[in-house]
Amino acid sequence: MPTVVIASPKGGAGKSTAAILLGTELAYAGASVVMLDCDPNHSLTLWADRAPLPARINVLSSVAESVIVKTIKAHDTDGQIVIVDLEGVASRLVSRAISQADLVITPMRATTLDATIGVRALQLIAEEEEALDRRIPHAVVFTMTKAVRSKQHSGIAESLAAQGVDLIDPPLMERAAFSALFEFGGNLRSMPAQGNMEGAIENAALFAQAVYKRLAEGV
Repeated sequence: MPTVVIASPKGGAGKSTAAILLGTELAYAGASVVMLDCDPNHSLTLWADRAPLPARINVLSSVAESVIVKTIKAHDTDGQIVIVDLEGVASRLVSRAISQADLVITPMRATTLDATIGVRALQLIAEEEEALDRRIPHAVVFTMTKAVRSKQHSGIAESLAAQGVDLIDPPLMERAAFSALFEFGGNLRSMPAQGNMEGAIENAALFAQAVYKRLAEGV
């Protein structure tokens, strides 16, 4: 089954949030999910320790460079999806994880700074593709977006699309429930209500469906 790597060289882009939303929504839909916490900030582990893990999810903490490939291969089994949350730098660990990916997702806020730094992740993927002589499917998801899209957001999206970058639709909105996952743990359906929960659940579910579609199509 597929391995999804969440990669961005910029901190605060929403990597761990995207990983948790993807993992919990896929598990809610019936998939078995293994989440690898490779971030020195241990965001996935902090989330996992807040409350009992949702059904069909397992979190492995502090997965280091020396064992990342072996760990991915050990859990990349039939009926199981591996999600890797990486550190916010360009490192050998990141490169090794990307080399095993069936899909790399780069979370990115719709700002010039995030886009400029986020493009480095796409360059890193291109380097791995050249080294491995195979295509590594990848996509960008905008995070912490507003209900009304700014001109800056539209301009960045148009620029990336013109370069042939796959943009996941919908983007992940700026929602109280998403950030509260790190306070309460669990998933959007088990945690105390935070803001517009129906909107948050719909946003997360559609995001997970868009990712799953790419995995199923092998793009």
